[in-house]
Amino acid sequence: MKVTLHEVAKVVGAKNIISDFEDVPLRQAEFDSRKIEAGDLFVPLKGVRDGHEFIDTAFENGAVATLSEHEVEGHPYLLVDDCLSAMQKLAQYYLEKLNVDVIAVTGSNGKTTTKDMIAAVLGTTYKTYKTQGNYNNEIGLPYTVLHMPDDTEKLVLEMGQDHMGDIHLLSQIAKPRISVVTLIGEAHLEFFGSRQKIAQGKMQIADGMDSDGILIVPDDPIIEEFLPDNLMVIRFGGDEEIQVFDLEEKKDSLTFRTTVLNRPITLPVPGKYNAMNAVVAACVGKLLAIEEADILEALAIIELTRNRTEWKKAGNGADILSDVYNANPTAMRLILETFSAIPANKNGKKIAVLADMKELGADSIQLHNQILSSLSSEEIDTLVFYGDDIAELAQLAIQVYPQGQVRYFKKTTTEDHFEEMTHFVREILQPEDQILLKGSNSMNLARLVEQLED
Repeated sequence: MKVTLHEVAKVVGAKNIISDFEDVPLRQAEFDSRKIEAGDLFVPLKGVRDGHEFIDTAFENGAVATLSEHEVEGHPYLLVDDCLSAMQKLAQYYLEKLNVDVIAVTGSNGKTTTKDMIAAVLGTTYKTYKTQGNYNNEIGLPYTVLHMPDDTEKLVLEMGQDHMGDIHLLSQIAKPRISVVTLIGEAHLEFFGSRQKIAQGKMQIADGMDSDGILIVPDDPIIEEFLPDNLMVIRFGGDEEIQVFDLEEKKDSLTFRTTVLNRPITLPVPGKYNAMNAVVAACVGKLLAIEEADILEALAIIELTRNRTEWKKAGNGADILSDVYNANPTAMRLILETFSAIPANKNGKKIAVLADMKELGADSIQLHNQILSSLSSEEIDTLVFYGDDIAELAQLAIQVYPQGQVRYFKKTTTEDHFEEMTHFVREILQPEDQILLKGSNSMNLARLVEQLED
């Protein structure tokens, strides 16, 4: 970071006498004392443990100063009311100081993939940094800002929401030049109550934008009442100016044309929903003066964040379509549509392992049951269901599928049949087969993927 201790003290409104401490340069801010290196500023946050307990450890590891909500003996410190709020203020200041263009991305589905694609496109021409992993909340976003390289020109920030107001806060910190909303789905219905409230929360991405900002949104009537009047709005999908056509979907790639570019785009990833994510990335690239050839090349070799839609190989040679990071009804239907459309391997069958979708609230069982319309015994040979809320869907599928082609394994707070499910899946999976795994991260299907890979 290009900041000094006294500079940070002014930004965060430190309440102690800072002149007692040398005005040293700070390397970066870090909230994990185990990751502290020489020259760092320690930010003690309150979680399962109170970070203030590790202030001495942070200095032993090389910290030159710490934020703190109480006095610290024997070490340089900045006294603040709230360490997280102070880190957020510092991130906001640092973005303004470096004059970095921020491109913000949110959405119920596709935000991480779209973030990766935008960063790849911009990286062909600009010094570009992006949210690492899923650091997309009130801690992760400022942390990303304070860890970007000093020469960063474009910063692509993912913004997630669990509750109303989350994205408002993140937008106020980041003040994006361009904001993207990928899709309004049913994620976190438990906390929002309705898809309309989810839309309202997502559209708060515009709250920190200046009047010359650009907002890229889906053609969805549910967002209309939340669109700001002072921003340029670009829409995609539906009958809007940004379109995908002539799409050819293969097992591990997509080729399609778009109204944004003159030549077809090829992506080395499956799922036709990724076509629109790529077109949005291309649109951002065009807005920021990236050459068409560079956009096409970046998308042709894109590498996406781990555990999103990804083909893997089982130990016995079977094909695994792993999409186990998260799940909601929209995402579940999309991946089932993709998996169903992919031709089966010669002499092989298609198996789908579907687990609970979390945080869907009071309508969770009903929303799970609606997935039945995306299941067909003509396209998927065997269904394996795992969880609690998905139990009724399993019973509905048994009535539709031939006898013996649907299995259900329970997971409740008192009973978990994960090992039994794993044994069953390994028994039926043959080298010529294709298997899809989809469920919320907490259902731990990633562990099943790992066991199948062994």
